[in-house]
Amino acid sequence: SCFRLLCSLLLPALFLSGILCVCLVVLLWGIRLWIQRKKQLSSVGGDGKRPLLVAFFHPYCNAGGGGERVLWCAIRTLQKKYRNVTCVVYTGDRDATGEEIVEGAFRRFNIKLIHPVKFVFLEKRFLVEASLYPHFTLLGQSLGSVFLGWEALLKCVPDIYIDSMGYAFTIPLFKYLGGCRVGCYVHYPTISTDMLSVVRNQDTRFNNAAFITSSPLFSKFKLVYYYFFAFMYGLVGSCSDVVMVNSSWTLNHILSLWRAGACTSVVYPPCDVQTFLDIPLEVEKSTSEYSIVSVSQFRPEKDHPLQIRAFAKLLKERVGPQPSLKLILIGGCRNQQDEERVNNLKCLCEELGVSDDVVFRINIPFEELKRRLAEATIGLHTMWNEHFGIGVVECMAAGTVILAHNSGGPKLDIVVPHEGHVTGFLAEDEDSYAETMAYIFSLSPEKRLEIRENARRSVHRFSLQHFEDTLI
Repeated sequence: SCFRLLCSLLLPALFLSGILCVCLVVLLWGIRLWIQRKKQLSSVGGDGKRPLLVAFFHPYCNAGGGGERVLWCAIRTLQKKYRNVTCVVYTGDRDATGEEIVEGAFRRFNIKLIHPVKFVFLEKRFLVEASLYPHFTLLGQSLGSVFLGWEALLKCVPDIYIDSMGYAFTIPLFKYLGGCRVGCYVHYPTISTDMLSVVRNQDTRFNNAAFITSSPLFSKFKLVYYYFFAFMYGLVGSCSDVVMVNSSWTLNHILSLWRAGACTSVVYPPCDVQTFLDIPLEVEKSTSEYSIVSVSQFRPEKDHPLQIRAFAKLLKERVGPQPSLKLILIGGCRNQQDEERVNNLKCLCEELGVSDDVVFRINIPFEELKRRLAEATIGLHTMWNEHFGIGVVECMAAGTVILAHNSGGPKLDIVVPHEGHVTGFLAEDEDSYAETMAYIFSLSPEKRLEIRENARRSVHRFSLQHFEDTLI
């Protein structure tokens, strides 16, 4: 009787599930056909010929960071190589016109596009803002990106879709509903095995709050959530036809999560090394002031507080009459959150008594960036597990002595010996950063020049030409 009861309940449930699955498949297939029809009606040009639409999903294309430099270089590379390609950028930067965005790319990165770009302005970018999801941020932003991707797909259906900003959950949408060939350029995995180990080991970091690390229950729950998210992330990422990653560090993580080795390649970001290499390299003249320059967007993971604390420690431990030091923080502010972060950093400077010695330069033009780097002695970078580090390469090419974090791209790809010679230095915490800065300043100008020359010789593998060849 129990078996009969179970069958009488189970069979209708299975039947109903089957019907619902069929309905869902029919619905999705109908949506795909409708989108394809929409594409055919809208894609013929004025001359009757159909250009190949290559669309880049980059909601913050006007932000001015390393990811944006990759975007504009990729577009210019396609424009140089293929005449029949029209490049489209999906962006949420509705506070600027297309002309202003292109002008900003030229002003910040010295990149001039060959042909016009079509901008598709998205209204729902707020759905991918981290501030909207105080808890379950990864999941919230990823689901938000699906809705933002749907808006993008309805406004323009491309032939080739490239996620150039790390919104992997949009890839199946464009592949299976949009009928597009899909690719992505991964700057940083949304989740990594390092993040899983941080939660597993109950380490407190900017993305793992103290109230979670102090509770075994919360830590276990977060670990389950992270493993579930990593599984989903692997699933959507494996839908890609072509995967490009920016460094060995990112490659290792993407291979372990997406398991798409056959279509995954390292494409180093295009660093404008030649422009910086054109800066004359000379032995430092005796000076009364040295500068330490940091180049990175004002985001939490860049760890600017570590730079300020290490600098304060360096100043505190100096003895006797010595040249004065200035820490110059150069970076982009994308939104009000970033601006608040800068204000908090200024408060930290006051608290540590170094306000007069720290200079903030926000959203500066390219020419000023070049001048600041040319004048600097040390280039400073503190992000833990920086995926690549365009700023690190630029500092080395400009002739600063680089001091970066002993992890990620700087450790594996950039600040590595060149022909057996030292190209820069790595550190991990406040003490080691302060000690290494003191050591660099203790070297003779001739010794520093030798390190700077080695660094310059090592950066040619990150040139724009190398990027263009590997991208194509």
